[in-house]
Amino acid sequence: MKIKNLKNTAEWAVEYALKSGASEAAANTSSVKSLNITLLNDGIEKLQESNQNSLNLDLYCNNKYSSHSTNDLREDSMKKFIEEAVKMTSYLAKDEARALPEKKFYPDAGVLGQNLDLNDASFASIDFKDKLGLIKKIYETIKGKSDRLINVTSFYNDSMSKGVRVHSNGFNGEIERTSFSAYANVSVNDPNGGKPSGGEGCSARYMSGLLSPDEVAKGALERALGKIGQKKIDSGVYKMLVENRVGGSPVSTLLRALGGRTLQQKNSYLEGMLGKKIASEKLTVTDNPFLKRGLASRHFDAEGLAARKMELITDGVLNAYYIDYYYGKKLNMVPFTGNPSNILYNYGDKSLKDMVKIIDKGIMVTDFIGGNFNSTTGDYSNGIAGFYIENGEIKFPVNEMNISGNAKDLWANLLEIGSDPYLYSSNQTPSFLFDKIDFSGK
Repeated sequence: MKIKNLKNTAEWAVEYALKSGASEAAANTSSVKSLNITLLNDGIEKLQESNQNSLNLDLYCNNKYSSHSTNDLREDSMKKFIEEAVKMTSYLAKDEARALPEKKFYPDAGVLGQNLDLNDASFASIDFKDKLGLIKKIYETIKGKSDRLINVTSFYNDSMSKGVRVHSNGFNGEIERTSFSAYANVSVNDPNGGKPSGGEGCSARYMSGLLSPDEVAKGALERALGKIGQKKIDSGVYKMLVENRVGGSPVSTLLRALGGRTLQQKNSYLEGMLGKKIASEKLTVTDNPFLKRGLASRHFDAEGLAARKMELITDGVLNAYYIDYYYGKKLNMVPFTGNPSNILYNYGDKSLKDMVKIIDKGIMVTDFIGGNFNSTTGDYSNGIAGFYIENGEIKFPVNEMNISGNAKDLWANLLEIGSDPYLYSSNQTPSFLFDKIDFSGK
């Protein structure tokens, strides 16, 4: 569906919602084309293609709010859909904070005019054979490299999406973007028992931004083989080195406590901490929605609020919360945005290998397995797998261990930030080195 048609549909839906009794309305129309391929070794296990058009409608009826969606964009069907939605909304309780954002919070021409380079123009011309060949090459690269190999599962995904958001009080925004992903998971036999697996993959806005099949294959195989001989070690307090690709797990103990809903419901251990130190001075975190080809780059958020760059944490001091318009009114705070975009860090000067060398006794975590986090208290617990380090050398793989503690202590004990941002995520975490982490093992 063309952008022009999406815009016409959104504008019509907003107008018809007002005619049907809504006091305000916001419509988001989108068109998404996607492909998913899964290979087991060199044979196709799953092939799924989707073309979907949709309308999402937010209704405000004298401070009564509801949200509705449909994939049937025929005019007669949408009329009935909107009429019923408005009627249902009238039964809801009033909430004085429910309203469209004020116009002053919408993006201006300068913001909307920024080229974020999110759309790979070659998307439509990439042949299916090339996509299939990309992940078939992964298996071909791994095949025969180890007599311990059981299976190789490879995944490919791409999507092209177009969207238009229209508000009854004047906002009108458009977005077009593409995305590509490739991933492989390798399982191997451990002579000591078990069938450990390891994976490698990447995501990017442009197909040219993906790792090569050889790099994906090599990474997945090395990770799987590296887990052979895993064992527990004695419980104790160790240094913890977190590999960049899984750094999002500890960072989530910060981000999940910064949301407006969590604050408003008194469920955040970071409530009242603006302008105060919440982490080691090593930690500086920036939310940057204007990163070119960024996986979470945008001109505006889900409420139409203008995107803006924000340094969330500076030298360990908290500068901002994630406050959308609704919770901004509830909390009497100026809205920023309700959800993160691209998360970047002030990166250090040490690589992962450099940090291994400075660890006397510790564990490098390469996988977080499950876990719990209490945003009210900051308490966390996670299963982990990785490698035991002693006197600056990796000794052997470990698993079936757990870490536990409190996020306040975790971030206060941050010793080093790595020089190695993980570029295939919107949260470009580096490797993190923490001190005094409680591990439970045998």
